[in-house]
Amino acid sequence: MKVLTRFTNSLMERYLPDPYIFVAILTLLVFLLGVTLTDSTPLEMATYWGDGFWGLLSFTMQMVVVLLAGHVLASSPVFKKILSSLAGTAKSPGAAILLVSVVSLIGCWINWGFGLVIGALFAKEIARQVKNVDYRLLIASAYSGFIIWHGGLAGSIPLSIATEGHPFADIMGIVPTTETLFTTYNLFIVIALFVSVPLLNRWMMPSKEETFSIDPTLLEEEDTVEENTKNLTPALRLEKSYILTGLIGLLGLVYLVQHFMNKGFDLNLNIVNLIFIVLGIICHGTPQRFLVAVKNAAKTVGDIVIQFPFYAGIMGMMVASGLAGVVSEAFISISNEHTFYLFTFYAAGIVNFFIPSGGGQWAVQAPIMLDAASALDLSYAKTAMAIAWGDAWTNMIQPFWALPALAIAGLKAKDIMGYCVFILLLSGLVISIGLFFF
Repeated sequence: MKVLTRFTNSLMERYLPDPYIFVAILTLLVFLLGVTLTDSTPLEMATYWGDGFWGLLSFTMQMVVVLLAGHVLASSPVFKKILSSLAGTAKSPGAAILLVSVVSLIGCWINWGFGLVIGALFAKEIARQVKNVDYRLLIASAYSGFIIWHGGLAGSIPLSIATEGHPFADIMGIVPTTETLFTTYNLFIVIALFVSVPLLNRWMMPSKEETFSIDPTLLEEEDTVEENTKNLTPALRLEKSYILTGLIGLLGLVYLVQHFMNKGFDLNLNIVNLIFIVLGIICHGTPQRFLVAVKNAAKTVGDIVIQFPFYAGIMGMMVASGLAGVVSEAFISISNEHTFYLFTFYAAGIVNFFIPSGGGQWAVQAPIMLDAASALDLSYAKTAMAIAWGDAWTNMIQPFWALPALAIAGLKAKDIMGYCVFILLLSGLVISIGLFFF
């Protein structure tokens, strides 16, 4: 394994470009495929790209906030102590890798946005405390937990089809989570990944000589808060006011309590963001400390702001040209009642490279795959989960979702993708077994 990971890391460091270059190449590839494999003209493909460019603007802002607010919360004195105490339980590099993997898997199973941010922040804290742990593998382990999100409590496709009035309700009806998330095959996949992914990450640990460790002082946040409390102006008194913080925090807590009382465990991305912001405000104590933390966190969001619109443009070309349908239909043509779910999973994995959004991918593939499932007299629910797992699967080597973790860690995609290749292979095998044999 050390030889293999050394090879893939070397390969990625040499050939994997910056995520912006990756998305630029992906854009040109989709453009050419659209012109070649569909009836679209070059001018039409350019129009589809431009029309779709701002299609993820709302989602982009949500991702910026989840990264910024999660970073702010983790840098608060209270949360630092929590992360520090938990990180202190790892007494060796191997234990550190296992612990980060498990925390990330649990976080992403509960909610993908929460898990992505908490996993990376926790990995960063462990890097401060545990000597001789490979920082690249630590962040890759934090990202590896994301593989589980679409089979967890916040999976967008299973939750969508369990909601009354969803776009495909006239075809498949309302599908409860007992037929998707809590089926035998899905629970097998989830449990198998919970066991195997941390063990694989531990197995990939490099030798002591090849370990990429980092100086803990480089991971410290800048603190520019003035503690002087003499001769304060009215404006500075407000900036240092615990009362103002308490009132805003109380307002947020009242809303959150009411939300969960009325809607149950509805942990959508907006609620996760609000939780992070409210707790960040409270845990920092004063508005001044909160704003300094926001300023520090804002340095990490640049890649998301500039790259997500390009993925929206790619999605626009894939959908409007019918290219996503071409990929799906190619897999359907070689499927039968025994292999359909497996090939649906593989098709979704390929489409995910170009449409890295669970909801967007479902909207594109569902009409084609559900029609094929009907023709073969197969389960709509399992078809939906095959698409969901395909969407989660290739995220392991698609830089789109790694950007928040990389921004927090201060690394580049090529630093972790050599390890992620093996997570992709392992998870692909586990998910294939779950879909084929259960």
